Amino acid sequence: MKFSGIRGLENAIMLSIVLFLFNLIFPIHDAFLLSLIHEGIVFLTIFFLYNYLQQSLSRRLDTPLSLVLNVGILGSLLFFVLSIANSTYEADSSGKIPLNFFNSLLFVLISFLFIASIVYIFTSLRELFFLRQKKDPSVYFNTMLVFFTLSFFSNILILADSELDYPFSAFYVVSIVLICLNSIRVAWIAFLTKKQKYYLLGLSIVLSIVYGLAYSLAFDSEVSSQLIKVFSPGLRAVFSLVMIYGSIYFGVVFFVTLFHLPTAEVFDRKVQEVASMMDITKLITQVFDFKELADTITSMTTQACNSDSAWLVTNTKNGIELNSVHKIGYVDANDISSRMLGSGNASFENIEVINYESLFRDKKFVENVFHSVAVAPLTMHGKINGYLFTARTKGNSFDAEDRKSLQAFAYYAAVALDNAILIKKSIEKERLEKEFDVARDIQRKILPSVVPSSHQIAVSALFVPAFEVGGDYYDFFELDDENLGFVVADVSGKGISAAFIMAEVKGIFESLSKIIQRPAELLDKVNGVLKGNIEKKNFVTAVYGIINRKTGILNMSRAGHTPSLLCSKGTVTRLQPSGIGLGLDFTNNFSKSIKELEVQLNDDDIIVCYSDGIPEAKNSLGEDFGYEKFEKIISENCSKNLDEISNLVMKELSLFSKDYPQHDDITLVMFRWKQKQ
Repeated sequence: MKFSGIRGLENAIMLSIVLFLFNLIFPIHDAFLLSLIHEGIVFLTIFFLYNYLQQSLSRRLDTPLSLVLNVGILGSLLFFVLSIANSTYEADSSGKIPLNFFNSLLFVLISFLFIASIVYIFTSLRELFFLRQKKDPSVYFNTMLVFFTLSFFSNILILADSELDYPFSAFYVVSIVLICLNSIRVAWIAFLTKKQKYYLLGLSIVLSIVYGLAYSLAFDSEVSSQLIKVFSPGLRAVFSLVMIYGSIYFGVVFFVTLFHLPTAEVFDRKVQEVASMMDITKLITQVFDFKELADTITSMTTQACNSDSAWLVTNTKNGIELNSVHKIGYVDANDISSRMLGSGNASFENIEVINYESLFRDKKFVENVFHSVAVAPLTMHGKINGYLFTARTKGNSFDAEDRKSLQAFAYYAAVALDNAILIKKSIEKERLEKEFDVARDIQRKILPSVVPSSHQIAVSALFVPAFEVGGDYYDFFELDDENLGFVVADVSGKGISAAFIMAEVKGIFESLSKIIQRPAELLDKVNGVLKGNIEKKNFVTAVYGIINRKTGILNMSRAGHTPSLLCSKGTVTRLQPSGIGLGLDFTNNFSKSIKELEVQLNDDDIIVCYSDGIPEAKNSLGEDFGYEKFEKIISENCSKNLDEISNLVMKELSLFSKDYPQHDDITLVMFRWKQKQ
């Protein structure tokens, strides 16, 4: 029968109060009925207290040594109380202690101390009995518990008739036999560390002696024996059995611990290896910083391999790179790594252990450094990404077990490092994608949402952004009723930086197009404004032109941009006035390089402006789409609708580069001039 922890404690306290009051009212209970009632209350108090402590101590199974220490303290306390009582009181001629109110009260209080102590000790021994057991041995312990109970109540028969002592003797002997059998269940000792085993070795021999002395003192001394027996004969029986249990149990613990000591170091190593493996497994999902992960791995390696130093190197395009060191200087670690990996064996596919003296022939480098060095490859997906080194300053070289440990640890380390690299790349990719999203948003807002239209000029604009946003930009400017200005530009670079430059260029062209009528002059002014506002690594190519709706005259200038095309009656001509890119030169050389071209358009002529994303589109063989193919499409379809021409260009581009991703923006702006009839 089990009760909740709080309920069991409440019952134990309530019965303790009843027991205390009963002993105050009936200090001497020689009558059989009073003794029977008293023993029943004592038993129930022990039962409820045992039930409560059993649930409470089950939460502390991970600290067996603290449990053993508590049992030792309580055993020593009982021995101390018995010793004090034995030296304080003297039995009379009949062998009994004189009882008065004060003595009765004191004996009751001492008996309560004994009840609490032996219940705690017995419950603790029960938890140690079940600790680390693979199979359920509860039947053995419960059998012993039954005989303890029978020994408790069989004492009442002796009160009724002194000759009825044989049941008690039988139950008592069987209880001791069961104690001996149950004391050998000490599987938990094997799981202690070497240091803990040494601690337990000393503690167990002391406790075995203390419990043996407490038993001897309780039954060899008339005072100590009467002290417990006067209160409760049953308690005396249980007390003696618990003292015997403690003495035998800790005696067994002493010898088992002694036999485990030779293998304690090996067990500690295995435990450390498993703990290190578990830690590095956690690192795979918790630590994403490569440097932090490498530092943790080198630190764990010394623990898992029982070595003195460790360091980690990775393979790079320029050779090996030292990433982390633990208990060794960077210079020494780099020197040893270079000698081991650069001495003809460029790579180690398996664990290698090298005598340190074979690396350093010079005696002055060998003294007071390392005895042996082991290296394990960090292999992932069949590729060696680096090496994990560990070294010992003295002692034995790395044996087969050490190599297995290092190999297993190196494997997990390789997985963790590879995972960290992948996470880093993923984070970088996500960051770039967000940056490109911002750039696309800027680009979308900068480009005109509608194209101008009139009876004289038909306009078509096509823009296809690449995944890595470039800096393509086009715009139209209604200068007056007759003139339409336009610009097609390409900012060098990609991403958000190109998008910001594009936004700046848009503002400059919008402002200057309203006050400057000549394309060459406008490009010169744009270049001047960009001075100080654009980095040296960036530049802008552009073509700017003005079409007169009435006359069909086109004036245009080019700043390093792809040549525009004029398609007239199926013949394509390149319009390529000289000029260098904006932002490349801020001296007078730029003004001198910019030339202006004037073209008289005929009825149904087409002007084509585009970015380098069209001719430089690539296929799977790395070939460019080229200017010739593009011009041929324009020439053969010059009579068609502008949107149809745009669609044909995109269709051919898609077929050409179907197996190769688009790497640059595609911009295609076309004008068709209709002579007014």
